[in-house]
Parts: sequence; C-alpha cells; structure tokens
Amino acid sequence: MSKIAILSDIHGNLHALKEVINDLNSHDIDSIVLLGDLIDYGMQSNECVDLIRKEFSSRVICNIWGNHENAILTEDFDHFSSQRGVESAQFTASQLNDAVKDYLNDELIHDGRLEFRIGDYKALAIHGSLVDSYWKAIFPDNLNGEYSDFDIVFSGHSHYPHVFQKFYEVDNPDMRNKKSVLFINPGSVGQPRNHNPNAQYAILDTETRGVELRAVEYPVDEAMDLYDGSIDEFYQTRLKNGI
Repeated sequence: MSKIAILSDIHGNLHALKEVINDLNSHDIDSIVLLGDLIDYGMQSNECVDLIRKEFSSRVICNIWGNHENAILTEDFDHFSSQRGVESAQFTASQLNDAVKDYLNDELIHDGRLEFRIGDYKALAIHGSLVDSYWKAIFPDNLNGEYSDFDIVFSGHSHYPHVFQKFYEVDNPDMRNKKSVLFINPGSVGQPRNHNPNAQYAILDTETRGVELRAVEYPVDEAMDLYDGSIDEFYQTRLKNGI
C-alpha cells in the first residue's frame, strides 16, 4: 500500500465526483478512504453511489456513514441547524432507490468511525470527531477530542481541508517525550466551503507520510443547472463560490 485517496462530503454532486475520479486514476492510487456524506444537497445522490460502487468497490478500505446518511437512513432530522437542511434531507430520502439504500445500510459502517491499520500506523477515520462522530468536526484550533492513541486521523464534515500535526506529551525519551499525530481533512468533493469551488480531495503517500490536498475543476454550472426548485436554492448557488 503506497497511495491512498481520501474523499469526503461528495453530497450528490456527480459532476464533481467524476472529475475527482478522473484525477485520482492518474495518480496510481492503491486504496480509497471514504469519510461519509456521499448523499444529499446535490441532485444526483443515486448516481453518485452507483458510480462509487462501480469505480471503487475493489479499492475501498474505509467507508463510513456521515451525518447525512445517519439522518436520512434513521429518519432522524432533529440535528440540522436549519429548516432548509431538514427539507433537503427529506427530499433526498424520497429520491433514494432501494439498491442505493441497501448499499448505504449494508456496506457503510454506521458508527461514523473506523479504526484500522496502515502498515505500522494506527489510523482513525471519523466523519466528525471523537466528541460527536457525526455533527462536530475537527479543526486545527479545536480538535474536539483526544487523539494520542492514533498515528493518523482522517476526518470530514467541516468541508474545510487541512493537514497538520499535533505533538502529544508522552513518556518516551527516545522521541523526546513527544507523540506525533497527523490530521487530514480532504475537504469536500461536492460542496466545498473554503471559498474554492473546485472539487477537493487528498492523497496520502503511506511510505513518506506526505499529503497532497488536491482541487479539481469540474463543470459547476452544469451541476447548478440540475436544481429544479425541489430544495432551497441556497444549495445551488453556494456551489459557484465554494461557500
């Protein structure tokens, strides 16, 4: 295992997902980490899941629920911060076909988190954070949890990409009593919020622990044209500015 692509928050944006797949397929990717929110907000949730199943099935090493899978598949819409969010989730719930619902229920990990090994490294993949695996994100200035048990932490939810290290105090003189933890958020494929409208994901080189945050152009206008008034236009217009 040498290169891992990390994708999060695709949010039913098929145009963005297609371009990310084209890009990552040119980088000799061995494995895929999916951090949840494959669905909702965008107009092509079914199509996104179908494409993921087709393109990634043999390479996925992590596939977890995000807060949108959790809300829609458990029919619990109480945690959204706005009524438009509730209405979008309810609309998406009405559109998902049985095959997609079966995949989301049967193939994704419902806890919103997974611990696994990457070579000698202990990794945590979590949609949100250890405070709340669905609804509270990790930020560089607010980790929302204690992660010293891990070597690498993958997270999503915020739609803001980041790569940083935190050094925990430990009793290990050989390492100057420090434990390094690498935090990676790939940003959002389908609904970026960092004022960059391009589709975003990350690549981890497991041999060097180098991380590349990638932004890929996709036809934003075509994705926006799919909205037909079924949900609040906010989710359409925000794509243009990446907000």
